[in-house]
Amino acid sequence: MKIPWLMIWIGALFSNPVMTDCNITSLSVTCEESAKNYSSIPTSLSKNVTKLYLSNNNITLNDTDKKVLQLFINLTELYLNENAITVLHNNTFCNLSELTILDISSNYISTIEQAAFKGLNQLSILYLNHNKISQLDSDPITSLKKLMILSLQDNLLKYFDVKASFKLITLNGNPWNCSCGLLSLQKWLNTSNVTMEHENDTLCAYPDVWNKSSIKTAPIQKADCDSRGSIAITTPSTSAILTSSLNSSNNNIRSNASHPGSPPLGKTWVFLLGVLVFVLSTSLLIFFVTKFPLWYVYLISYNHRRLKEYEPEMSDKEFTTDLSTFPSISNTNEQDSIAVFEQTHTFVLDEDGFIEDKYIDDPGLTEEV
Repeated sequence: MKIPWLMIWIGALFSNPVMTDCNITSLSVTCEESAKNYSSIPTSLSKNVTKLYLSNNNITLNDTDKKVLQLFINLTELYLNENAITVLHNNTFCNLSELTILDISSNYISTIEQAAFKGLNQLSILYLNHNKISQLDSDPITSLKKLMILSLQDNLLKYFDVKASFKLITLNGNPWNCSCGLLSLQKWLNTSNVTMEHENDTLCAYPDVWNKSSIKTAPIQKADCDSRGSIAITTPSTSAILTSSLNSSNNNIRSNASHPGSPPLGKTWVFLLGVLVFVLSTSLLIFFVTKFPLWYVYLISYNHRRLKEYEPEMSDKEFTTDLSTFPSISNTNEQDSIAVFEQTHTFVLDEDGFIEDKYIDDPGLTEEV
């Protein structure tokens, strides 16, 4: 493990060949490294640093920065505002158990992963203002048990659901949608002991009729939200039933059986019944065919029958009639016609009762003709 750290230290030394400016006292070690065009956190800092100022640089908090931060176990204040951070990854500050102030404002943060603040057991002040956060889950915030001050000013938040015991929260400068999705936040603001800074400036952006109302006092009707919530709960289940009916008729029947009070779905049950009858009929047919094959032998097997035997000799009348059906051939006498007819219509009954054409078997016939 020492070799990778050595390589990181050497790389950072050559990429940022500057001397760190740290003020060491008996109580703290303060390093001022702001506005030095750093692209990563310098590794030449004292490992005993307690206050670290890295504002106005180009730090992104990549994997290398995360490893360097884990060395500063005594850090109590970290200022990373005005950098180039876009994502707060999991376990970024996991080793900073003594950190109380974290300032990552004025960046480009749009994503905060679930375990981004894991390990910050003493954090009391968190600045996330002036970023591009459009959605913030409550879990990363509520995991900060000692958080007292939270600033989310000037982001892109429309909704925010949080259940924590803050003392001060800043929410102005966001496009809040004062609909049912904001009801939980409004209730929390009015029932908890939290103080919302710039309350008169924290206004609704939607709907337009409430764009001058504070999100804390906007007239969101709980009764309307309850009715919409019930519709929202019912609609997915109905959609799921329709989808499952197309995929599996058996699953749909079980679903309807478990909900006998549900309304009928038009003629869907007729289609399902027809599919069920077809499947059962086909299964029974296959079963009988495989288990009892004798019943259909006489229907499928081919029965050989002897051809009907005709008299070998034909009457003169029939013979004359058959001759008249042949087309007349010029320059041919009567004897030649009779000879040709005998050659082409000579049939012999075989022993098995089938008629054999001697014209095909006699190789010399062609020469005689």
